[in-house]
This record gives sequence, C-alpha cells and structure tokens, in this order.
Amino acid sequence: MTINPLDRSSPMPLWAQLEVELRRRLESGEFEGGFPTDLQLTEAYEVSRHTVREAVRHLNKTGVLKRERGRGTVVNRSEFEQSLGTLYSLFQSVESAGVEQTSKVLRLETVTDTVAASQLELPEDSEFVLLERLRMAGSAPLAVDRAWLPASLAEALLDVDFSRTALYDELAKLGAPVPNQGWERLTPILPSAGDRKRLGLTKSDAAFFLERRGCRDGVPVEWRTTVIRGDRYRFVTDWSAGSRTELRPSASSA
Repeated sequence: MTINPLDRSSPMPLWAQLEVELRRRLESGEFEGGFPTDLQLTEAYEVSRHTVREAVRHLNKTGVLKRERGRGTVVNRSEFEQSLGTLYSLFQSVESAGVEQTSKVLRLETVTDTVAASQLELPEDSEFVLLERLRMAGSAPLAVDRAWLPASLAEALLDVDFSRTALYDELAKLGAPVPNQGWERLTPILPSAGDRKRLGLTKSDAAFFLERRGCRDGVPVEWRTTVIRGDRYRFVTDWSAGSRTELRPSASSA
C-alpha cells in the first residue's frame, strides 16, 4: 500500500487532494478487503475528520463509494463496462459479460411527444412508437430505457415481445432503418422517485442519464433516454496524446 502525502502548500483544498488520492488507490485495486474507516483515514493522512468526511462525501456523490447500513462505507464495483463513442447495445453489453439480460416492458404504445419530435426533426403532432423497459441483468434491475421511433417506420414493433431481445435486432428483422450514426450525452443525476423505485436505489444513489439520437445515414430515426445504475455500469474511452485539443486563451483574455 502506497500513501502519497497531501501537499499543505497547494491551493487545492485538502479534502479535494484526498479525494484524488483515494480515487488513485481505488483504481489501483486497493481496498478489496474493505474501505478504511474515517478514523483510519484521519490517522493515515494526518487530517481532520471533517476533511475525510468531505472527500468521502464526494466519492459517495459520484457513485464510487456508498454507505450501507451495518457495513459502513463500501466500494462500488461496476459489473458492466461500455466504450464511449461506439454504437452499442445494452443487451449485448450485458450478455457479453455472461449475464442474462431480460426486460420488463412498462409501455409499448403509440404516443405523441414534443421532445422526441424536436429531436427527430418532425412535426409536433407526429406519432411515435414508445418502448419503455426496465432492463434487468440477471435478476437485478440495471436501467430504465425509453425509446421513441417514428410510427411510420416502427409501428410493427407493437407486436414484438421485448422480454429478451434487442431493439435494433427487431428493427433489422422488420427491414426498418437501424441507426448507424448519431450522438450521445451522458450526465450524472439523482433519478426521479419513480425510477429510483424501479431500480432499487436510495435517494442519495447516483445514476447515469444517457440521451441518444440515432440516425440512419444522416436521417434521425430514434430518440432514446436511459437511466442506468451508477454502481453496476461504467463507461470508458480510449485516447491518445496526438488526438488532444489544446485550449488556448483568446486575444482578449491574453
């Protein structure tokens, strides 16, 4: 175990330095046997208990740690991992980890939706097929997934059994356009009361909110939002120094 001392001459607050240090140790695989108590961290880093609690609070807030009754602070170990910047299937991500992915269909119906219409560049009164599912990994809830597709393209989906299949696979079977490009936005959130209940989360448990607009050869065909448990899923990305973008001050701020 390597403990890096905190820099008391740094302008960065001690709690923020401690948070960075604890993240480093977590990522290196430490704490498999259990996360240290506040007192142990106070003594190891020679800081106040307030400093420790603030660092741990931020790690709890971002889903890295969580407090459990009777166990104290424990480490969240993500079970599933997905690369950013790729068109992926949640179904395939879970199944490739050797876990059965099933769904409980909450809604499968024709609706109008102004947000979906705006995202898919259609009139506000356009009809969409809404597929709302509680996605399960094994026997435990993983995500609440909502997808809107133009009814003119996807109305036949209303007869599909989505208990154990992927949306894109079903679109392909119907000869409907399957997204091959688009964009996604990932935001950490505290879910709504309804989604918390569906996912088995507490009020303080963090989750990912994923928005996706899928296009087929430049034409928008899918608007999707997904609330994913932050303690069971994580997103990763690869990068290289050659692909970075340098931020330079403008002339007015030089």
